[in-house]
Amino acid sequence: MRVLITGGAGFVGSTVALALRESQSSHVTVLDNLRRRGSELNLNLLRKSGIQFVHGDIRVPDDLEQLTGNYDLVIESSAEPSVAAGQMGSPSYTIATNLNGTINCLEFVRKRAARLLFLSTSRVYSIASLRAMRLKELPSRFEIDLNQISQGVSAHGISEHFPTDRARSFYGATKLASEMLIQEYVETYKLSAMIDRCGVIAGPGQFGKPDQGVFTLWVAHHYFKLPLRYTGFEGTGKQVRDLLHPADLVGLLQKQMECSQQWQGQIFNVGGGTILSVSLREMTEICRSVIGHEVPIATVQETAPYDVPFYVTDYGNASSSFEWQPQKSLRDIVSETAVWIRAHEQDLKPLFCYTSN
Repeated sequence: MRVLITGGAGFVGSTVALALRESQSSHVTVLDNLRRRGSELNLNLLRKSGIQFVHGDIRVPDDLEQLTGNYDLVIESSAEPSVAAGQMGSPSYTIATNLNGTINCLEFVRKRAARLLFLSTSRVYSIASLRAMRLKELPSRFEIDLNQISQGVSAHGISEHFPTDRARSFYGATKLASEMLIQEYVETYKLSAMIDRCGVIAGPGQFGKPDQGVFTLWVAHHYFKLPLRYTGFEGTGKQVRDLLHPADLVGLLQKQMECSQQWQGQIFNVGGGTILSVSLREMTEICRSVIGHEVPIATVQETAPYDVPFYVTDYGNASSSFEWQPQKSLRDIVSETAVWIRAHEQDLKPLFCYTSN
C-alpha cells in the first residue's frame, strides 16, 4: 500500500508514518515544510525507517504535483495547529495552510489517490457554546453538570452533535470549512474520505508549546525544572481536557483503514474520553509523582478569548464503529514522555527552555 502523509515530519504525522511503515510494510512518503520548530529532528528517524521525505508545502500545488505515482491513501495531518494563530495579527498563514492547503490536497486525491483520511480538531466546536455549558467546580477541576441546555453533551463528554455554528477561532473555522469541502468532494466526485475530529494528543515526540501541546509542555517543564503558570479562569488550573496517546490514535487509524464501510465523509470525535480527562492542577500532581520534581507555578487570572474551561471527548461513535478505545493511561503518557525527553535531552532542552521565555 502506498501512503502519503502531509505534515508527516510533525508529532502526529511522524508517529503515524513510523507505525504504518513498521506494521503494514507500507510504502510511506511524508511531505512537510518543516516550519514547526523541532520537526527537523524527526527526519533521521524517518529516513532510517525507509520512509521517503519530501520537503514541500501543501499551500503550493506544485509541491504536491512533484510527487511521483498514485497513492492508496492520503492522511492529511498538516496544519497550523495553534488556536491562538491569527489572534494578534493576520490569519493569512492559518487560512492558507488549513483551508487552501486542504483544497490542494483534495485536488491531489481526486486525481491521484484512492482515499483521504483527514485529521480535524475538536476546536471546530463553538467557543461560546463550550463556555455556556453548565459545569460544577470541584476542588481540583471543573466537571460537567448533567443538567445541560446544550445538545451533544452527556456524562461521556462532547459528541459530534455539539454546536459548531458560532465563532470558534481561525484554526477551528478553517478546519470546519475543510470538513465541509471534503463532504462536497465526496458527494460530487464520489471521493472516499473520512474525518477524525481529534482532541488533545499528547506524548513522546511532541514539541509542546503554551498554545498547542500544553500537556507535553507540562511534562517537559517538570523534567527540566522550568517554571509554569496556570492561565485563565482565575488562575486555578482547574480547566479540563482529555488526552490521547499517539499510539492509541494509530490504533484507531489502522482499524479505519481496514474498514470499507465508513468512507463517505463521516465524522468521528477522537480522544481519550472521561477516563483520560485531567485538569492542569491534576496534571501537576501526576508530573510531580512520576518525575519527582516540583516547579514554581504562577497564576494569571485573565482568560484568553479562545480558551474554554472544559472539553472531554465523547468517542462513542468511533468506539462502536471500529471496536476501538484508548489503551494508554495518563501516567503512561507522562512517564513515556519523560523517558523520551531523557533519551533526547540535549536536543530537546533548547526547544523547551525557549518556550519558557
